[in-house]
Amino acid sequence: MHSRKTIITCAITGNLTKPEQHPGLPITPAQIASSALDAAAAGASVVHIHVRDPKTGNPSMELDLYREVMQRIREANPELVINLTTGPGGRFVPGEEDPRVAGPGTTLLRPEKRVEHIAALRPDIATLDLNTMNSGAQVVINTPRNLTRMANIIREAGVKPELEVFDTGDIHLALDLIKDGVLDGPALWTLVTGVKYGFNSSPETILYARNLLPAGAVWSAFGVGRFEFPIVGQAWLAGGHVRVGLEDNIYISRGVLAESNAQLVTRARDIVLSMGGEIATAREARDILELP
Repeated sequence: MHSRKTIITCAITGNLTKPEQHPGLPITPAQIASSALDAAAAGASVVHIHVRDPKTGNPSMELDLYREVMQRIREANPELVINLTTGPGGRFVPGEEDPRVAGPGTTLLRPEKRVEHIAALRPDIATLDLNTMNSGAQVVINTPRNLTRMANIIREAGVKPELEVFDTGDIHLALDLIKDGVLDGPALWTLVTGVKYGFNSSPETILYARNLLPAGAVWSAFGVGRFEFPIVGQAWLAGGHVRVGLEDNIYISRGVLAESNAQLVTRARDIVLSMGGEIATAREARDILELP
């Protein structure tokens, strides 16, 4: 256990959750911003943002959509910590006839394109996914060279990277990038658990991964699907911060859809408080994360 306050991050809409899975999934910039603000009112001090095509609900990387979401949040709650994703643009689907040729569903982009919105909008935090792994029929690709190019742009923008790690090798890759000066240590980390072929959602995983991080690292963890709330408790007990949201899980209990991101945040808050913890405000989160 620990004495410091706990940061709750809310992942608002994500890249993979489909509108048909949850009728309340935020799609438009107004819906995403409103959901983020409601999550903040429930106890989240950080909001993790993806954007969607307002007409189709499909994932988007449109700069103007990110800009509108940020403007709406900033106008209503200037202190709320905004974390923009850089995950989209890293998926490859081998062609059936020739696996060297990209098949339908491939989203691979130049690294500079994946962080274009970070350079333009300068959020508080930008995710940097360290994983190269199987994801269904797709392969997520994040090579050291491409990560270096993305990290350089994030640094030039004055934005703090959040290192999302999905398995042990991702941590070792990040440690090498810190050693080489590409990333600043001890860094901000998020342990992603419950993704198939990645970290298992278990106390043993949380403790093992935590112990690989540099001394002084600030870290959080989350679990996908039914592991969301168990990992809230396990991460807190291990000294970490926590994350919930419709990106990761759409249920408040077995078979019952969550009403909103705010309801998921409320449940996470209650779990932390029930164990004797305290919830960080946005201003306190900025101090913990060493943000302006």
